[in-house]
Amino acid sequence: MTTSSSERGVSLGMPELPAPAYPDDVRARLEADAGEIIARYPDSRSALLPLLHLVQSEEGHVTRTGMQFCADVLKLTTAEVTAVATFYTMYRRRPSGDYQVGVCTNTLCAVMGGDAIFEQLQEHLGIGNGETTDDGKITLEHIECNAACDFAPVVMVNWEFFDNQTVQSAKRLVDDLRIGHTVAPTRGAPLCTFKETARILAGFPDEREGAVEASGSAGPASLVGLRLARGETAPARVVHPRDGGPHDEPQDRTVHEPSPKEHLSSHDAPQNTSASDPAHPAGPTAEEGE
Repeated sequence: MTTSSSERGVSLGMPELPAPAYPDDVRARLEADAGEIIARYPDSRSALLPLLHLVQSEEGHVTRTGMQFCADVLKLTTAEVTAVATFYTMYRRRPSGDYQVGVCTNTLCAVMGGDAIFEQLQEHLGIGNGETTDDGKITLEHIECNAACDFAPVVMVNWEFFDNQTVQSAKRLVDDLRIGHTVAPTRGAPLCTFKETARILAGFPDEREGAVEASGSAGPASLVGLRLARGETAPARVVHPRDGGPHDEPQDRTVHEPSPKEHLSSHDAPQNTSASDPAHPAGPTAEEGE
């Protein structure tokens, strides 16, 4: 004797309707952009990643319509496109804010105060991980390593760096973003909206005046190993070891005095981080076993 799906308590539900199409003018514009992207690759399906950024730049997240568009122009199935869009976290699957605020909570950033920053921002903004403020300005999330451990704890906004953050500086940052104040990253290009960032990631030039020249690279502390590999003389320590014990003096016995423009790492000299703020200690707030 067999039983039906309803008798087994299984609900198959209604089949999902096809994704709505883009308006004709939007589709024509996106097809022109897609053609430019596809032409960069010997195999058209290699263009899928930048195409997903392209459709994300249209609506602020990757919609079913966007995935259907990618499938159509690349002659893929929607299942193939969906598999990629759901694998990479840079593709948003639901409406997001103008500014994606990511707090690094990987090991070093966490112990330097990233956990405290993330916890306090959730309370300050009234949203949880992956959620967006009611005004549509901020989407908050904790993210994995930003490859900027020299400047921990690090916050990123639309993938631009804000280094050596504290709870208070991070709160000021999101407040300024919400009220429309100009906010400058620690290094890198000026901020733009998430949709504009997505178009740049799709491979189109950043046409804002001075943006390309401002992009820069890693900070000085991150490049020490590269300088040593090139055989360049290592700079003297910015500060002596903090334990007060014996240490080797630099060979030239000079002490490097950083200029005001030099970007120091939070490991080079004492900084006011949330890890040293008694009001916001880093790490677990409960005793083990509780």
